[in-house]
Amino acid sequence: MKIGIVCYPTYGGSGVLATELGKALARKGHEIHFISSSLPVRLDSVGTNIFFHEVSVVNYPLFEYPPYELALISRLVDVVKYEKLDILHVHYAIPHAFAAFAAKQILAGMGISIPVVTTLHGTDITLVGKDPLYEPAVTYSINHSDAVTAVSSYLKNETCQFFDIKKDIKIIYNFVDFNRFSKKKKDHFKLAIAPAGEKIIVHTSNFRRVKRVEDVVTTFKLINDKIPSKLLFIGDGPERARIEQLCRTLLVADDVRFLGKIEAVEEVLSVADLFLLPSEQESFGLAALEAMACQVPVISSDAEGLPEINVQGVTGFMSPVGDVESMAENALYILSDPEIHMKFKEAAYHQAQRFDLDKIMLQYEEVYQSVIN
Repeated sequence: MKIGIVCYPTYGGSGVLATELGKALARKGHEIHFISSSLPVRLDSVGTNIFFHEVSVVNYPLFEYPPYELALISRLVDVVKYEKLDILHVHYAIPHAFAAFAAKQILAGMGISIPVVTTLHGTDITLVGKDPLYEPAVTYSINHSDAVTAVSSYLKNETCQFFDIKKDIKIIYNFVDFNRFSKKKKDHFKLAIAPAGEKIIVHTSNFRRVKRVEDVVTTFKLINDKIPSKLLFIGDGPERARIEQLCRTLLVADDVRFLGKIEAVEEVLSVADLFLLPSEQESFGLAALEAMACQVPVISSDAEGLPEINVQGVTGFMSPVGDVESMAENALYILSDPEIHMKFKEAAYHQAQRFDLDKIMLQYEEVYQSVIN
């Protein structure tokens, strides 16, 4: 199949999933065309079976803001027409699903039929999509997609509850690529980070308020007071400066490292003893799943889709949002006993195998084939 994938290029779950899915489909022999405003962060190269089409926006003096949606629609029409795509798979409802529908209508006028699959990821529904300004367009776009998928049961339920959805929504969970995310022998790295044998705790996010990164620091402080530990932050975003200051205020700055938007996330996870994810909103929790694939137990909140991957008392623990004392207590329980720690590590890895890329990719291929037929 010739598949067009539309996604945001940024360091976030939707862009990561879209890019990794496209790369896997290309390895299987499909021809993949990424369409985005810039090269997606996980798309390290283009080559055999992978093509990239940039959406360029010209900001005319007439417009107060660059008309990205119009540029995207025109780019979709162009790519579908000249690359002879079989299907469009758009990730994120706003503005991708609406743009795809508009492009589909234009192409129909040219005698070209292009089915559209829309995948809902989270804040496109739970936050932005609920804005009365966008709700009619989001509802219309979902209902006029040829197929709709959501990355968790929670997200499907939220979508059906808030929007007047006539379309069936198929749950296809996020996935993890075990060819990349698996525990690797990185003893030299572990020794460099924790020379005195300290426990290594990791958090990955885009540093937005909904991730409650301040709870990561507060929980770490409570852990570090009892068990010497190091905290590694992966990612970056608007809250970083505030979090750095909080680390200084709580006197843990010497035990915290900000690694930024590093590419080799799996190498950091390979030396981790625990993963913290205290998010206020988390439609699935891809970062937690990647940690579990690397045999890292997860301490998380019980927000939204997290109970669908983090099994309470088995792969880690969940606490109410903001309950840092409970999170720290659970973390100490796991870290204090090597045998208990090992059981949680093994269970985390076993649970992650349910979301193996090859299994999930087959589900997407079935959806593609059904709408093409």
